[in-house]
Amino acid sequence: MDKFVIRGGNPLLGTIKVSGAKNSALPCMAAAILTEDEVILENIPQVNDIETERKLLTSMGAEVELGYGRAQHRTRIKCAILSDPVAKYEIVKTMRASSLVLGPLIARTGIARVAMPGGCAIGGRPIDLHINGLEAMGATITQDHGYLEARADRLKGAHIVFDKITVTGTEDLLMAATLAEGESIFENCAREPEVTDLAALLIAMGAKIEGAGTGTIRIQGVSKLHGARHRINPDRIEAGTFLIAGAITGGDLNVDCCEPKHLGALITKLEQCGVKIDVGTDHVRVRSGGELKAADITTEEYPGFPTDMQAQYMALATQAEGTSTVIENIFENRYMHVQELIRMGANITISGRTATVRGKTPLQSAAVMCSDLRASASLVLAALVADGETILDRIYHLDRGYEHFEEKLRGVGAQIRRMGDVFGRK
Repeated sequence: MDKFVIRGGNPLLGTIKVSGAKNSALPCMAAAILTEDEVILENIPQVNDIETERKLLTSMGAEVELGYGRAQHRTRIKCAILSDPVAKYEIVKTMRASSLVLGPLIARTGIARVAMPGGCAIGGRPIDLHINGLEAMGATITQDHGYLEARADRLKGAHIVFDKITVTGTEDLLMAATLAEGESIFENCAREPEVTDLAALLIAMGAKIEGAGTGTIRIQGVSKLHGARHRINPDRIEAGTFLIAGAITGGDLNVDCCEPKHLGALITKLEQCGVKIDVGTDHVRVRSGGELKAADITTEEYPGFPTDMQAQYMALATQAEGTSTVIENIFENRYMHVQELIRMGANITISGRTATVRGKTPLQSAAVMCSDLRASASLVLAALVADGETILDRIYHLDRGYEHFEEKLRGVGAQIRRMGDVFGRK
């Protein structure tokens, strides 16, 4: 099992490039199920979740080619024949996004059998919103032995008001509605850039969609979709992680190939902390403005402060003068990184969904354990400013969603290396 070994103390200097968004790429790969034609996706990140999605689609009968060489960030998907419309547990057990194939499978084939999703243990992501929506569109859904089975001759358009904002629920039902009979109206939809990115691909495939990126989406179902070529959005969470890396180390870091308008809440908060920010058309430069100052955050659905940046921001808060309050409103179990930060010297207390961070505290090296994807990133950030050499175990969580993370950081001055055991990568 691989580990990271990180020696803190170096400011990050230079330019670091952002990869394509995993959370956009996964639903876009699932959308290829909706057509017999070839779908080409560009700017695909080389992360483990993408390989899992490739295995999933291939197991159903799809032809999936992940690019190599000059086309290494491109994938070609052709679902001409879906001989086995089943999302098998042994493939999807490590990935929450497995539920994203439910809608497109039943819309395309009339039947879907999908294992209940796995992934990070950061709290409930109820699939009941997917189920209720598909049932409203005429599907019959049963559950047994850890699988959901959905059937429908053809889905019908429906008016659905989501009980709570759900990104994957919005995406799943959006895909299903493209091939449904009649018009669908969805209210209280997720507005995340990943939803907008998926809608852009679907429209390129011939779908009729209005309102993506707003709270209300209208879809006029069509009988058939065709192939398309689409470029995946930059990863806003990776970009945000690097912005905090530059800020926490007191560096001068240009985060390139990103979409600054997707980073508004984080940029505003970093400025409140005293960080100097320069925003360009496709890059954001972060520079030290002196001592960091405490600032409170509350995680919210987009365009609010993203839950996927909460752990990273908490690492920054340990180095800010004063007391920062962090309120986690999205997931109920997303403070698993806190005990590891405390092991490194952080002063953090938790009461329910509220974490109180008292800084500035000097962090010290320690052996720490990664519990989920974003927690892993927060521990890397803490290690970059810790005294001594920190060892991060279970970094396979991080490999699910960050492309060549240690190589990118090493390129701007971080002392970080990957250490494998006798069975792992060296």
